[in-house]
Amino acid sequence: MKIEYDADLSPLHTFGLPARAAVLCVLEHTDRLPEILRLPEYRRETVLWLGGGSNVLFMQDYPGLVVRMATRGIEVVADDDDTVRVRAQAGEVWHDFVQHTLALGLSGLENLSLIPGTVGAAPVQNIGAYGVEVKERIVEVDVFDLETRQFAVLSRDDCRFAYRDSLFKQAGKGRYVITAVTFALSRRFTPQLRYGDLKNVAETLAQGGPLTPQLVAEAVCRIRRSKLPDPAELGNCGSFYKNPVVSAGQAAALRQRYPGLPEYPQADGSVKLAAGWLIDQCGLKGWQEGGAAVHDRQALVLVNRRRATAADVARLSEHICRSVQQRFGVDLEPEPIWL
Repeated sequence: MKIEYDADLSPLHTFGLPARAAVLCVLEHTDRLPEILRLPEYRRETVLWLGGGSNVLFMQDYPGLVVRMATRGIEVVADDDDTVRVRAQAGEVWHDFVQHTLALGLSGLENLSLIPGTVGAAPVQNIGAYGVEVKERIVEVDVFDLETRQFAVLSRDDCRFAYRDSLFKQAGKGRYVITAVTFALSRRFTPQLRYGDLKNVAETLAQGGPLTPQLVAEAVCRIRRSKLPDPAELGNCGSFYKNPVVSAGQAAALRQRYPGLPEYPQADGSVKLAAGWLIDQCGLKGWQEGGAAVHDRQALVLVNRRRATAADVARLSEHICRSVQQRFGVDLEPEPIWL
């Protein structure tokens, strides 16, 4: 393990707000995780387990211990010809892992290409994009239980996945540290193209030939790059708000007032709306508060345009939420964790 005191956190989260940690520990080997609990700075209630930093905002200096998960390793753990189980360590970069599975000739994660973050963070948020959620491919999650101080394995059902939610954000928050994730992937490709313009872009790339997982992944990357800024060039944490879910009645009322309203009916009768569309309709693309701004091509993304501070982000988010509530009567909920 590597330990640093008074460590700079700004390069460890993709929005890049200025912040420091009292203590930073970089964990490179899972079997050494129990040693962290013996560090004099360890406090279970305050330790922060950090992946790629793509879903957190450091709103101030962190006064305690931050543990960055930097474990690596990918292995095939089961193969029955059609379904292949692949296990990846928590510190693996998510997009690199997806590319690795495609190189193995496996499908199932192609729609989730280019999502920032790590493998270990994927179950926490139940990441999703272009009509696919990661829970559909997760078999089990390896964890370290901070309560029992033992390693354990949780099934998909144990993880209680929901829209951008899981056990790890609810009852298990602060208890489980994800150390690895096992996915069930397939050699038989069934493309999922029902979302947005993915079908058109993928078929254009195919040029009349058969679609492949690699082509769908390339289409996803092209679409995302055309709309979303690269965090390495312009600080951001991807989609800043969850797509709000409203009742069928509220959706019908909004549809009458706004015929172009994008809506996605849910199995329980509720309706999911597009947060980016709502923000765009409020005329907020490009809106800036200090160094923080709404991206000028994708209203769902807030960016660190010019050395933004935490106060800038807070003011900007408050203005966006108030504007959407006043116009549509819909509450927006931020996706990233505000620390």
